[in-house]
Amino acid sequence: MQISPQQVLDALKNVEDPDLKKDLVTLNMIKDLQIVDTRINFTLELTTPACPMKEMLKNACTNAIKHFVFAEADININVTSRVTQPVNSSSLDNIKNIILVSSGKGGVGKSTVASNLAVTLAKDGAKVGLIDADIYGPSVPTMFDLVDAKPGAEETADGKTKIIPIEKYGIKLLSLGFFADPGQPVPWRGPMASNAVKQLFNDTNWGELDYLIVDLPPGTGDIHITITQSFPIAGAVVVTTPQQVALADTHKGLAMFRMPGINIPVLGVIENMSYFTPAELPENKYYIFGKGGGRKLAERFDVPFLGEIPIIQHISEAGDNGKPVALNQNPLLDGIFGNIAGKIAQQISISNAQTANC
Repeated sequence: MQISPQQVLDALKNVEDPDLKKDLVTLNMIKDLQIVDTRINFTLELTTPACPMKEMLKNACTNAIKHFVFAEADININVTSRVTQPVNSSSLDNIKNIILVSSGKGGVGKSTVASNLAVTLAKDGAKVGLIDADIYGPSVPTMFDLVDAKPGAEETADGKTKIIPIEKYGIKLLSLGFFADPGQPVPWRGPMASNAVKQLFNDTNWGELDYLIVDLPPGTGDIHITITQSFPIAGAVVVTTPQQVALADTHKGLAMFRMPGINIPVLGVIENMSYFTPAELPENKYYIFGKGGGRKLAERFDVPFLGEIPIIQHISEAGDNGKPVALNQNPLLDGIFGNIAGKIAQQISISNAQTANC
C-alpha cells in the first residue's frame, strides 16, 4: 500500500492540542515526516519538554493515523520540544520565559518550591536558570550547597563585564547571597536593592534559557515593582500555606499582579505544607493548618490551582543538605513536583499562544 504525506497530515488534523485549541498540523507541531511503504516516522514538536499531555498526544496521533490512513501502519513518533515565549520578550532575547515565584509572607516554603521547580524543569530537558532575588534572606546558596561559592566574570567584546552564573544540577544559578558575607546582615536601601537585582538580569551571561525562575522576597515591595516593570514576565506563581494568616497575605500578593501598571499573568497557586501523612499510615492525611485554603484562593481569583505539597521531613532535610528533593530522592515528591511543573509549563504555553493571537 502506498501512503502519501498528505494522507498522514490530513489524519493528524483530527488531533487537537487541548490547551491551544487547534490541530497539530495547523500549530506546525509535525516535523520531519518520512514514509517508507507502511512505515511512518515523524517528530511531534511540543511547546515545552514538561508537557503533561505528552503521552496522550502521542497516542492520539497513532490512533488517528491507524483510523484514517491504514490500521496496520508501523508508526514511530519522536517527541521533542521548542519552548514558546511571550511576544513582548525582546528586551532579554536569550531568555524565553521569566517565571516569578511569589508569596504574601515569609515562611511558606517559597524558596523550596522555586528550587524544586527549577530542578524538575531541568530534568525534563529544559534550559533553566534560577535567580534568588530575596535580598534579606537568600536561600539558594544553602539549598544548592553553594554557601561559599562566588560567581565568575568575563569581559565581552565591547568591553563590558558580565557575571557568569554558577551551574549545578543542570541549572544556572545566581543569588545575592553569593555577593555577601553569609554571616553578616545586608542593610539594603530600596534603590540599592533594586539596582542590585537588575544587575542579576542585565549584567549576567545567561546564555539561552527556556525558563528563568525568580525567587522573589516575601510581600509586595520595591523588588517586585522593579522586576515586573523592568522585564518581560511570562507569569507568576503564588505559594501559600493553608492557614488563614498566610492566605490573607497571599491574597494581597496575588492581587498585586492584577494591578494596573503591573498586569502579570498569574499561572496559578501552589499550597505548601498542605497535610501530614505519617510513614506508618500512608493512607492517612492530617490537615494540621487547615484544608483547601489554596484551592479556594485560586477559585476566588479564577486562576489554576497547581497542586498541594505535603509536610514531609525529607523536603527540608534535602534543602538543608544542598540537594533539592526533586532530584529523584523521593518518588512521591518527584511526582508531585513533576505534576506542578508540568501545569506551570502548560499555563505558559497557553498564555504565550494567547498573546501571539492578540
